[in-house]
Amino acid sequence: MNSRLTICGSIAVALAIAFTAVAQAQRGAAPRPPAAARPAAPAARTGYAGPRTPDGKPDLNGIWQVLGTAHWNLEAHSASEGIPAGFSVVEGGPIPYQPAALAKRNDNLRNRMTEDPLRKCYMPGVPRATYLPFPFEITQMPKHIGIAYEFAHATRTIFLDGTAHMEDLDFWMGDGRGRWEGDTLVIDTVSLGDQTWFDEAGNYHSDALKVVERFTPTDASHIDYAVTIDDPKVFTRPWTMRMTIYRRMEKNLELLDYECAEHVYEKLFQERTTKR
Repeated sequence: MNSRLTICGSIAVALAIAFTAVAQAQRGAAPRPPAAARPAAPAARTGYAGPRTPDGKPDLNGIWQVLGTAHWNLEAHSASEGIPAGFSVVEGGPIPYQPAALAKRNDNLRNRMTEDPLRKCYMPGVPRATYLPFPFEITQMPKHIGIAYEFAHATRTIFLDGTAHMEDLDFWMGDGRGRWEGDTLVIDTVSLGDQTWFDEAGNYHSDALKVVERFTPTDASHIDYAVTIDDPKVFTRPWTMRMTIYRRMEKNLELLDYECAEHVYEKLFQERTTKR
């Protein structure tokens, strides 16, 4: 009895498929194959449709650059001598300084021509190195990512193997550890010290700074770059900046040398002050 029911059920399924195919053909539609014959749907992605590395991660290898004014001032600002006008890259309003820290930032702004650490040829720090008006190159491997910046040969090595942060050390470019969250590269950086600024406008941090960068490629040529800043000694709460990183597409492109020479900055500043 069970055998007869199984055979009858199979015949009924086959007839149903055949009748459906005939009906679709009469409407001009192509017959839809049964589910077992259709290929499985691809795994869900985050919207990124660009190239991938052999291990399936978005391929970030190449030379990139931010095109904007964040290097001069993260917040909205008017144009002035040597500084183009720009929109804010800070989300949610102004940078949330503690009152005493805001006073120090304003003092930095007044003295930026001599006090900006970049004018002393210090390493730019994180995240400022990313949005300087210079390109940088990403070299991507399964267990670590290297980033080389054109400015003053600054470099970073981001370990992806779960290695713990080093303790009680300060580095100009910090101690970075990375992980992938879907198609987003997340980098946690600590041990940054207090000797760098976020921009030329005097926005600064303390040695308690912790930075979380999120590199989310939207296609083969653009990365959404979001950076969360956490420094309880300077700010009332964590805050985030966001901008776009563009892939440089010129033929035979490579990083060139930009040697920072402190005496050049001193000479330029002296000439400007003498003429005024």
